[in-house]
Amino acid sequence: MLASYLNILVVFAIILLSYILTWKKWFDNQTADVFSKLILNITLPLNMFLNMTQKFTRAEFLELFKGILLPFVSILITFSISFIYAKLTKVPITRRGTFMTMFTAANTIFMGLPVNMAIFGEKAIPYALLYYICNTTFFFTVGIMLIASDNPEIEIKQARFSFKKLGKQLLSPALMGFVVGILWLLSGLKVPKPLFDFSTYVGGMTTALSLFVIGIIIYQTGIKNLKMNKDVAGVLLGRYIISPLVVYSLSFIIPVPKLMLQVFILQSAMPVQNAMPILARGYGADEEFATSSLTYSILSYFLFIIIILKLIV
Repeated sequence: MLASYLNILVVFAIILLSYILTWKKWFDNQTADVFSKLILNITLPLNMFLNMTQKFTRAEFLELFKGILLPFVSILITFSISFIYAKLTKVPITRRGTFMTMFTAANTIFMGLPVNMAIFGEKAIPYALLYYICNTTFFFTVGIMLIASDNPEIEIKQARFSFKKLGKQLLSPALMGFVVGILWLLSGLKVPKPLFDFSTYVGGMTTALSLFVIGIIIYQTGIKNLKMNKDVAGVLLGRYIISPLVVYSLSFIIPVPKLMLQVFILQSAMPVQNAMPILARGYGADEEFATSSLTYSILSYFLFIIIILKLIV
């Protein structure tokens, strides 16, 4: 348990370093964009490839995908609860879609991946990716339409579901690295040493770069600009109480291995998606609400992670 806490402290220390470097003008929004592109298009795919080819046997992989039903169902249930909660608490119609999206969708890559690796090691990455697949599917289909619906002036066709857009997200380099790793694993071929070394060096940057992005976002938002209200509190309730409870409860109906369940619970209880303020701005939704919810969810996670680790590790 102590080792897990110390690993988490390292994660937060890297976020703090990024915050300080942004304050000193070493980093800015453009830096965050570059880091995000580097992670999603290069370092994370190599990390996925390496972990699938080195950490699993064929039998273990075939067992892996049996667990995808649990996160898929849990996200649907959490979304249904968000709809009911928004109605009961009278969330304004101009932010209701944004609220429901943040209540349901987690930050499974930039926060979820490094936290799971810090606690469980690289063995947790494929399980984290299973949750990521379900989370991403929801976010870039239902989530986008909900955010756009907060702006009464936007034409619904601009936010309508598109298989092309979904395919672009699901067939991202990160997931393609995962797929290539699977095919390589099933082929039984050994990874050549030059490719192994290259993937190790470049893929190893994923965690640090992800945490740097979080630190930049916190600084750029500005602590003094945050506004706490009942709707922001509702988002935190969904992220840190409702979502993990749904996953845990479903595990009695859809049993999965212990480590897989622990990773799913952690993934379900991550902060708000990084992209929320950007999407809210782009679709004319409540950007201030999205930004406050994102930053409060990150800051409150520093305390929440202590509780959830005590319960599941």
